[in-house]
Amino acid sequence: MVKSVNSSGRTVEEAIQAGLAELMVGRDQVEVELLSAIGSDPEHPVMVQLTVREENENNFAPVAAATPAASVLTEPHAAPTAARLDEPQDVPAVAKQVLEKLLRGMGIRSQVVIHRDVEGNEGPDFVLDIVGADLGILIGRRGETLRDLEYLARLIVASQTHSNERFMVDVEGYRARRERVLRELAKRMAERVRQNHQPITLEAMPPNERRIVHITLKEHPNVKTQSIGEGDRRRVMILPK
Repeated sequence: MVKSVNSSGRTVEEAIQAGLAELMVGRDQVEVELLSAIGSDPEHPVMVQLTVREENENNFAPVAAATPAASVLTEPHAAPTAARLDEPQDVPAVAKQVLEKLLRGMGIRSQVVIHRDVEGNEGPDFVLDIVGADLGILIGRRGETLRDLEYLARLIVASQTHSNERFMVDVEGYRARRERVLRELAKRMAERVRQNHQPITLEAMPPNERRIVHITLKEHPNVKTQSIGEGDRRRVMILPK
């Protein structure tokens, strides 16, 4: 008998974690299906369905807790990928197909463009940029919806390709523009700290944006950074060395 559960959360990650806790299995033992639109409205939580994979049914062995390492999920009803492990795969092309399918499921009419010439050693290997009309709904409050969409796409692609290639999902260059703004802000605030010898605390930011600030200033000769606060209120503080 197939064992499955529907679960919800404010984000895709929270919904998946709730389902894993109820099933008492690890992420690599389930398939995930998105049941609702992705968004950050607490009154309309994200709904997902977790189904224990068939190969785990006969030897079903619950684990004490889900582990974040080596997270792999597959699209619902996807064909087994084990037979394709030795075949070379175009990971960006697979990721593009996965993202397009997710967008169709959300009722979003758009195109996905692959950007492979990403600058920098600490950035992604490629970017999937979603282009179209009225796509603000895909960004969400402080980019939360976009991060949820990227998270789900990454898990599915990792399951299908077993690749370590990193990619980012963007909406008409939103993240690239936001990164430029954050880098300029970090440098400007660092100069103020250098001149005044007083720490400055930036506004609350999600993890990926805090990381941009940390990376921008990590080699600065006069200032250092640290994250303070908890949860959604976590901020970056810039301090004199």
